[in-house]
Amino acid sequence: MRTEGATRQAATSPAVRTAVVWDALRAALAERADATGSERLDIVDAGGGTGGFAVPLAELGHGVTVVDPSPDSLAALERRAAEAGVSVKGIQGDAADLRELLEPGCADLVLCHSVLEYVEDPASALAAVAGLLRPGGMISVLAANPVATAIHRSLTGHFDEARQALADPSGRWGEHDPTPRRFSGEALAGLLSAAGFTPGEVRGVRIFADLVPGRLLDGVPGAAQALIELEQAAADHPVLRDIATQLHLFGHR
Repeated sequence: MRTEGATRQAATSPAVRTAVVWDALRAALAERADATGSERLDIVDAGGGTGGFAVPLAELGHGVTVVDPSPDSLAALERRAAEAGVSVKGIQGDAADLRELLEPGCADLVLCHSVLEYVEDPASALAAVAGLLRPGGMISVLAANPVATAIHRSLTGHFDEARQALADPSGRWGEHDPTPRRFSGEALAGLLSAAGFTPGEVRGVRIFADLVPGRLLDGVPGAAQALIELEQAAADHPVLRDIATQLHLFGHR
């Protein structure tokens, strides 16, 4: 059964939920293009699923490879890419096996979005990513935030679970929590540093988007764009970013 929070999320436009990430990606891609002198970059999307990021990146003219363990997701990726008229390479495999699946130094950018929560060993997965990157390359990390989980559980009346999410070292609200672990911004930066990256600034993603009823976006002209602008303004806020559903940062090699 869907929770009220899940219903709100489903009703919220994907563009609203990912606008902050795309802002950061476009800036990072432009910076890398200037550094390399090439408009076409090589990108690996680890755990990229059905291509929500991969296909738009291919549409921008980049070479994109998706590595994902699900054959069904890869089949959907192929259909999505064909409909968009672009080519995206799909490889079945896990993030921890990237070094066996791809050549060292093959990528300018690796996306690691909603992956570290689920891999068996986040540190090993990041080490595998580091081996793929060329000098000056980047990793984009997007991960779930335990503080937001506590807020969302409390809004649905699960106060004990909210308290558990705050107390648990992995940010889990109980044994039925489908997410194995969540990360604070400090934890993500620490993992990146340990893997040899220089971590960038942590930004908040979906600070308000998961709290706004979908009917407000559907029924008020211009509401979605206004919410995007609010998310963009809040992403770097020193307090608000810490309550975001997800945290986003880059690591530089």
